[in-house]
Amino acid sequence: MRGARLLKPLVFIVSVGPLAYLALGALLGRLGANPIETITRSTGTWTLRFMLLALAVTPARWLSGWNDLIRVRRMLGLFAFFYGSLHLVTYVWLDQFFDWAAIAKDVAKRPFITAGFTAYLLLVPLAVTSTAGMIRRLGGRRWRRLHRLAYASAAIGIVHYWWLVKLDTRPPRNYALLLAVLLLARVWVFWQRRRSGSRASSGALVC
Repeated sequence: MRGARLLKPLVFIVSVGPLAYLALGALLGRLGANPIETITRSTGTWTLRFMLLALAVTPARWLSGWNDLIRVRRMLGLFAFFYGSLHLVTYVWLDQFFDWAAIAKDVAKRPFITAGFTAYLLLVPLAVTSTAGMIRRLGGRRWRRLHRLAYASAAIGIVHYWWLVKLDTRPPRNYALLLAVLLLARVWVFWQRRRSGSRASSGALVC
Protein backbone atom coordinates (compact mmCIF):
# COMPACT_ATOMS: atom_id res chain seq x y z
CA MET A 1 0.00 0.00 0.00
CA ARG A 2 2.85 2.39 0.79
CA GLY A 3 4.30 1.79 -2.69
CA ALA A 4 0.94 2.64 -4.24
CA ARG A 5 0.76 5.93 -2.31
CA LEU A 6 4.25 6.89 -3.42
CA LEU A 7 3.66 5.97 -7.06
CA LYS A 8 1.89 9.15 -8.17
CA PRO A 9 4.29 11.62 -6.47
CA LEU A 10 7.26 9.69 -7.85
CA VAL A 11 5.86 9.65 -11.40
CA PHE A 12 5.06 13.37 -11.13
CA ILE A 13 8.61 14.25 -10.06
CA VAL A 14 10.13 12.13 -12.83
CA SER A 15 7.74 13.61 -15.38
CA VAL A 16 8.78 17.16 -14.51
CA GLY A 17 12.42 16.15 -14.99
CA PRO A 18 12.68 16.89 -18.74
CA LEU A 19 11.31 20.41 -18.23
CA ALA A 20 13.71 21.03 -15.35
CA TYR A 21 16.60 19.81 -17.50
CA LEU A 22 15.66 22.21 -20.32
CA ALA A 23 15.19 25.12 -17.92
CA LEU A 24 18.57 24.48 -16.30
CA GLY A 25 20.21 24.11 -19.69
CA ALA A 26 18.73 27.42 -20.82
CA LEU A 27 19.95 29.19 -17.67
CA LEU A 28 23.45 27.78 -18.05
CA GLY A 29 23.57 28.22 -21.81
CA ARG A 30 23.99 24.50 -22.43
CA LEU A 31 21.34 23.92 -25.08
CA GLY A 32 23.76 23.99 -27.98
CA ALA A 33 24.22 26.35 -30.89
CA ASN A 34 20.47 26.43 -31.62
CA PRO A 35 18.63 26.36 -28.28
CA ILE A 36 15.21 26.91 -29.89
CA GLU A 37 15.64 23.80 -32.00
CA THR A 38 16.84 21.87 -28.94
CA ILE A 39 13.76 22.88 -26.96
CA THR A 40 11.45 22.13 -29.89
CA ARG A 41 12.93 18.69 -30.51
CA SER A 42 13.06 17.78 -26.83
CA THR A 43 9.47 18.79 -26.02
CA GLY A 44 8.21 17.00 -29.13
CA THR A 45 10.09 13.82 -28.27
CA TRP A 46 8.84 13.84 -24.69
CA THR A 47 5.28 14.37 -25.89
CA LEU A 48 5.52 11.16 -27.87
CA ARG A 49 7.21 9.30 -25.03
CA PHE A 50 4.53 10.26 -22.53
CA MET A 51 1.81 9.27 -24.98
CA LEU A 52 3.32 5.83 -25.39
CA LEU A 53 3.85 5.49 -21.64
CA ALA A 54 0.19 6.33 -21.01
CA LEU A 55 -0.88 3.76 -23.62
CA ALA A 56 1.44 1.18 -22.07
CA VAL A 57 -0.14 1.41 -18.61
CA THR A 58 -3.07 -0.90 -19.30
CA PRO A 59 -1.04 -3.67 -21.01
CA ALA A 60 1.55 -3.41 -18.20
CA ARG A 61 -1.24 -3.78 -15.65
CA TRP A 62 -2.56 -6.87 -17.45
CA LEU A 63 0.88 -8.47 -17.55
CA SER A 64 2.00 -7.56 -14.03
CA GLY A 65 -1.30 -7.79 -12.22
CA TRP A 66 -0.40 -4.53 -10.45
CA ASN A 67 -3.70 -2.69 -10.70
CA ASP A 68 -2.35 0.42 -8.97
CA LEU A 69 -0.59 1.31 -12.22
CA ILE A 70 -3.93 2.66 -13.45
CA ARG A 71 -3.50 5.52 -10.96
CA VAL A 72 -0.83 7.16 -13.13
CA ARG A 73 -2.37 6.71 -16.59
CA ARG A 74 -4.26 10.01 -16.55
CA MET A 75 -1.20 11.84 -15.19
CA LEU A 76 0.99 10.48 -17.99
CA GLY A 77 -1.60 11.46 -20.58
CA LEU A 78 -1.82 14.98 -19.18
CA PHE A 79 1.96 15.29 -19.23
CA ALA A 80 1.86 14.27 -22.90
CA PHE A 81 -0.56 17.13 -23.50
CA PHE A 82 1.59 19.47 -21.39
CA TYR A 83 4.77 18.76 -23.33
CA GLY A 84 2.82 18.87 -26.59
CA SER A 85 1.59 22.33 -25.63
CA LEU A 86 5.15 23.43 -24.85
CA HIS A 87 6.22 22.02 -28.22
CA LEU A 88 3.52 24.03 -29.98
CA VAL A 89 4.21 27.21 -28.01
CA THR A 90 7.93 26.95 -28.78
CA TYR A 91 7.17 26.75 -32.49
CA VAL A 92 4.53 29.53 -32.51
CA TRP A 93 6.38 31.91 -30.19
CA LEU A 94 10.12 31.33 -30.31
CA ASP A 95 10.37 30.01 -33.86
CA GLN A 96 7.68 31.97 -35.72
CA PHE A 97 7.19 34.97 -33.37
CA PHE A 98 3.39 34.74 -33.71
CA ASP A 99 3.53 35.33 -37.46
CA TRP A 100 0.18 33.69 -38.15
CA ALA A 101 0.43 34.08 -41.92
CA ALA A 102 3.79 32.29 -41.96
CA ILE A 103 2.43 29.61 -39.61
CA ALA A 104 -0.58 29.03 -41.88
CA LYS A 105 1.73 28.63 -44.88
CA ASP A 106 3.94 26.26 -42.91
CA VAL A 107 0.99 24.08 -41.90
CA ALA A 108 -0.27 23.97 -45.50
CA LYS A 109 3.06 23.42 -47.27
CA ARG A 110 5.16 21.32 -44.88
CA PRO A 111 3.58 17.89 -44.30
CA PHE A 112 5.42 17.17 -41.05
CA ILE A 113 4.04 20.36 -39.45
CA THR A 114 0.53 19.49 -40.66
CA ALA A 115 0.89 16.04 -39.10
CA GLY A 116 2.20 17.46 -35.83
CA PHE A 117 -0.60 20.01 -35.60
CA THR A 118 -3.18 17.27 -36.28
CA ALA A 119 -1.68 15.03 -33.59
CA TYR A 120 -1.89 17.88 -31.07
CA LEU A 121 -5.51 18.69 -31.97
CA LEU A 122 -6.45 15.07 -31.26
CA LEU A 123 -4.93 15.41 -27.79
CA VAL A 124 -7.10 18.42 -26.90
CA PRO A 125 -10.42 16.56 -26.38
CA LEU A 126 -8.57 13.87 -24.43
CA ALA A 127 -7.14 16.43 -22.03
CA VAL A 128 -10.48 18.24 -21.69
CA THR A 129 -12.34 15.01 -20.86
CA SER A 130 -9.72 13.62 -18.47
CA THR A 131 -11.49 14.75 -15.30
CA ALA A 132 -13.68 12.46 -13.20
CA GLY A 133 -16.65 14.74 -13.85
CA MET A 134 -16.31 14.44 -17.62
CA ILE A 135 -15.96 10.67 -17.35
CA ARG A 136 -19.29 10.58 -15.46
CA ARG A 137 -20.96 12.88 -17.99
CA LEU A 138 -19.83 10.92 -21.00
CA GLY A 139 -20.34 7.51 -19.46
CA GLY A 140 -17.68 4.84 -19.39
CA ARG A 141 -18.31 3.43 -22.86
CA ARG A 142 -18.39 6.76 -24.71
CA TRP A 143 -15.37 7.99 -22.75
CA ARG A 144 -13.36 4.89 -23.69
CA ARG A 145 -14.32 5.28 -27.35
CA LEU A 146 -13.24 8.92 -27.37
CA HIS A 147 -9.93 8.12 -25.71
CA ARG A 148 -9.03 5.65 -28.43
CA LEU A 149 -8.02 8.82 -30.27
CA ALA A 150 -4.82 8.53 -28.24
CA TYR A 151 -3.67 5.77 -30.60
CA ALA A 152 -4.41 7.91 -33.64
CA SER A 153 -2.62 10.89 -32.10
CA ALA A 154 0.42 8.76 -31.26
CA ALA A 155 0.51 7.29 -34.76
CA ILE A 156 0.29 10.72 -36.42
CA GLY A 157 2.88 12.04 -33.97
CA ILE A 158 5.27 9.29 -35.08
CA VAL A 159 4.63 10.23 -38.73
CA HIS A 160 5.38 13.85 -37.81
CA TYR A 161 8.67 12.78 -36.23
CA TRP A 162 9.55 10.47 -39.14
CA TRP A 163 9.02 13.18 -41.77
CA LEU A 164 10.97 15.65 -39.65
CA VAL A 165 14.17 13.62 -39.21
CA LYS A 166 14.30 12.39 -42.85
CA LEU A 167 17.70 10.66 -42.63
CA ASP A 168 18.05 9.02 -39.20
CA THR A 169 14.67 7.32 -38.96
CA ARG A 170 15.71 4.85 -36.26
CA PRO A 171 14.07 6.71 -33.32
CA PRO A 172 10.64 7.09 -35.00
CA ARG A 173 10.86 3.50 -36.25
CA ASN A 174 11.43 2.31 -32.69
CA TYR A 175 8.45 4.33 -31.48
CA ALA A 176 6.34 2.94 -34.32
CA LEU A 177 7.32 -0.60 -33.33
CA LEU A 178 6.40 0.06 -29.70
CA LEU A 179 3.02 1.49 -30.71
CA ALA A 180 2.38 -1.56 -32.90
CA VAL A 181 3.15 -3.86 -29.95
CA LEU A 182 0.75 -1.91 -27.73
CA LEU A 183 -1.99 -2.12 -30.35
CA LEU A 184 -1.43 -5.86 -30.82
CA ALA A 185 -1.63 -6.33 -27.05
CA ARG A 186 -4.98 -4.55 -27.04
CA VAL A 187 -6.29 -6.67 -29.92
CA TRP A 188 -5.06 -9.88 -28.32
CA VAL A 189 -6.73 -9.13 -24.97
CA PHE A 190 -9.96 -8.11 -26.72
CA TRP A 191 -9.93 -11.36 -28.71
CA GLN A 192 -9.23 -13.41 -25.57
CA ARG A 193 -12.12 -11.76 -23.75
CA ARG A 194 -14.45 -12.32 -26.69
CA ARG A 195 -13.46 -15.97 -26.82
CA SER A 196 -13.90 -16.39 -23.07
CA GLY A 197 -17.32 -14.77 -23.30
CA SER A 198 -18.32 -17.06 -26.16
CA ARG A 199 -17.22 -20.12 -24.19
CA ALA A 200 -19.20 -18.97 -21.14
CA SER A 201 -22.30 -18.45 -23.27
CA SER A 202 -21.90 -21.86 -24.89
CA GLY A 203 -21.55 -23.46 -21.46
CA ALA A 204 -24.71 -21.75 -20.25
CA LEU A 205 -26.65 -23.01 -23.28
CA VAL A 206 -25.42 -26.55 -22.75
CA CYS A 207 -26.46 -26.43 -19.09
